Amino acid sequence: MRTPSEKPRATPQFAKMTPISAPQKPAISKAACCESDSCENPQPVQEAAGALRWQVAGMDCAACARKVENAVRQVPEVRQVQVLFATEKLVVDAPASQREAIEQAVRAAGYTLRKANTAAPATPSGLRENLPIIAIAVFMALSWALEQVHPLAGRIAFTVTTLVGLFPVARQAWRLIRSGNPFAIETLMSVAATGALIIGASEEAAMVLLLFLVGERLEGWAANRARSGVSALVALRPETAVRLRGEARETVAISELQPGDVIEVAAGGRLPADGKLLAAAASFDESALTGESLPVERQPGEKVPAGATSVDRLVSLEVTSRPGDSAIDRILHLIEEAESKRAPIERFIDRFSRIYTPVIMAAAVLTALIPPLLFAAPWLPWIYKALALLLIGCPCALVISTPAAITSGLAAATRFGALIKGGAALEALGRVEQIAFDKTGTLTAGTPQVTAIDPVDGLEAEALLAYAAAVEQGSTHPLAQAVVREATTRGVATLRAGAQRTLAGAGVEAQVEGRLLRISAPDKVSIALPADWQARIRAQEAQGQTVIVVTASDRLLGTLALRDTQRADARDAVEKLRALGVGSVMLTGDNPRAAAAIAAELGMEYRAGLLPADKVTAVNALNARAPLAVVGDGINDAPAMKAATIGIAMGSGTDVALEAADAALTHNRLAALPEMIALARATHRNIRQNIAIALGLKAVFLVTTLLGLTGLWLAVLADTGATVLVTANALRLLRKRG
Repeated sequence: MRTPSEKPRATPQFAKMTPISAPQKPAISKAACCESDSCENPQPVQEAAGALRWQVAGMDCAACARKVENAVRQVPEVRQVQVLFATEKLVVDAPASQREAIEQAVRAAGYTLRKANTAAPATPSGLRENLPIIAIAVFMALSWALEQVHPLAGRIAFTVTTLVGLFPVARQAWRLIRSGNPFAIETLMSVAATGALIIGASEEAAMVLLLFLVGERLEGWAANRARSGVSALVALRPETAVRLRGEARETVAISELQPGDVIEVAAGGRLPADGKLLAAAASFDESALTGESLPVERQPGEKVPAGATSVDRLVSLEVTSRPGDSAIDRILHLIEEAESKRAPIERFIDRFSRIYTPVIMAAAVLTALIPPLLFAAPWLPWIYKALALLLIGCPCALVISTPAAITSGLAAATRFGALIKGGAALEALGRVEQIAFDKTGTLTAGTPQVTAIDPVDGLEAEALLAYAAAVEQGSTHPLAQAVVREATTRGVATLRAGAQRTLAGAGVEAQVEGRLLRISAPDKVSIALPADWQARIRAQEAQGQTVIVVTASDRLLGTLALRDTQRADARDAVEKLRALGVGSVMLTGDNPRAAAAIAAELGMEYRAGLLPADKVTAVNALNARAPLAVVGDGINDAPAMKAATIGIAMGSGTDVALEAADAALTHNRLAALPEMIALARATHRNIRQNIAIALGLKAVFLVTTLLGLTGLWLAVLADTGATVLVTANALRLLRKRG
């Protein structure tokens, strides 16, 4: 329950992602992003009207997502395709008439589909999932035991074991070849195992298949770990809701809920959609969405996000979100958006692997042919080395080295309230050397209070407040809302205003009681202020207050002073950023004295009195010196966010700010900023380590294999072992917590 001293918390908002016009980021050029066909921009697929959607089952690594995409691309009339690995969603821009053909193509590639946003089937038991591994291990043990008694029978048993284990792998390889994936790991394994049988190395062929199956199982486990956060988020949303129709109650699917419907949620139940609380006040546990550990008390008329839990009573709510557009849906949309924005290094690895695998296969063929044909070397040893080279050359570990680390890094970030929109943003965040903060709503709480009302002689303070509230009525600006809130608190009569309009960079004006009233900053007023008023304003601003001037038909009516409170974690965040070598600067449209007061408390530089265009200019100048992040929450911050290396929005900020940003602080904790940067840098180190592991092991085993020191089963360890090590190293990032 909220204590009387606490201020109401803002309902968390997570915007739906839509493109907006804004300056391009200088630090990440389009050329760098789109050097090849691997740089597909899947964003339009998500937003395309009539796009076909499914859930995909059976993917255990990012490479599987690429296989599904390649299979779907073979279908005629498919314009774009995207597989979102984190949410296991397939989105295709194609005519509805091709739905069946797409489903057949995916099934032919060895994966299964179900309708989008439907519940996943029951997870099979551990025994069933691991049955192939157990079976081949038992068969190998029996074959080995038989070989000790009867060598010939043992070799035959190993051959049978290999054929049994090879059948599903070869079948999947054939499926993938037909679906446009000729160089998959299954193909390489099938060729290597078959070649080993031909040259009489049946024991090693069986071991290769066993290690391959173990590696696949470990990859699946790692993938499920990486997706666990998304799965938990989806689980927050119940499948059904209790809808009220008069006195009648009916249980309906959440897809049937529409804005305006009245629903009922029992104590301990989760909200199926965003809703507005009706009747009495109630407490809600929103920790799953916001990270706030204490229940939040909501008053009638306040909004409550989907996924929140009613703590203490049965509640009635009016649905405010459409199907697929609740708070949970919007977060999932952000996650999908994040996955579509791949890091430059990830795109490079993808391009590299497309060349690398055919080259390795060609090298294996040459290894098998050149020594026997040109140098009269024996065939069998060099064929054996060529088969080992095939396994060593498999790019699986290299391909997943980057996405495994990025997926783990993004998942770890969500645990302390940071949503980073993709690998490109994560990579950019790791390079940041300075951060520019907006003031109101970012460094401060964004809920300023009126501290002084100074009318001219002959005018009552309540009258001045009434005039100001009439002009500011309906505005979303924090200062305007503070004025209206103060008028409501004091019980000041509401005046009718007309012809309201915003004066870009100068203030706002409206017609009130037949006079044109204008509210503006002291340096934007259209009249000359008396010297005593100027002195009074300077004194208030020196105390960190923001002063607004109210005029009527070029006559001064008075001033109002407001003061915002600094966020509790702002100072700690700035100090931790400084410890990481990241500088901080405040860019604000507020007056210099108010900005100076907050900046002095936080120990940072500041630039004040900036219009949105001025912010962009300042950001460009700072970004030219060193990679810059911009943190803001308002519409006016969006251009600056786009101009910076990376934009970061407060989770409770405006939709436009959230849309423009590359990352969001979903819990509104500035303390998450240094944690985000530290995590991004750790992810970069992890990627470099993974690439070193993947290439280093292959290089070592390549040399030892060509020298005849290692065989097939050690060769497969160069692939499977590297894959396991890379995956395990990436999962270390999941241990990082804010």
